[in-house]
Amino acid sequence: MSLSPEIFEQTIKVTKADLDELQHVNNVRYVQWMEDIAKAHWNVRASDEIKEDYFWIVIRHEIDYKGQAFLDDELLLQTYVGEHTHVTSQRLVNILNKKTQEVLIKAKSTWCLMDYKTKKPVKITEEMVRVFYK
Repeated sequence: MSLSPEIFEQTIKVTKADLDELQHVNNVRYVQWMEDIAKAHWNVRASDEIKEDYFWIVIRHEIDYKGQAFLDDELLLQTYVGEHTHVTSQRLVNILNKKTQEVLIKAKSTWCLMDYKTKKPVKITEEMVRVFYK
């Protein structure tokens, strides 16, 4: 049986606090949204027991900026997991203008699974991989 990664989505509305001096969404805000949706996905899918033992840290972001967002735009944030290694997992994020479906950013982040007790990287088990699949 083949599993597919779950695509997790959230909708947000651009506020004045999200804008830079050019009156479009600041690039730093996109990075924050990428981390926010990754954490939300983890919190929704992982059991309390798993969350008590493990946490994720970002070790790399790759972002392609393809469009701009402005005040009051409604954005669709999408994330899902990609390939994983012994201790790292790729997370892919797309941010779209919800009305036009224009892709504003395409991003890939590498996250490392950490043990709460030792604060060191820990092996990604099959159980952990299944957290993000349906």
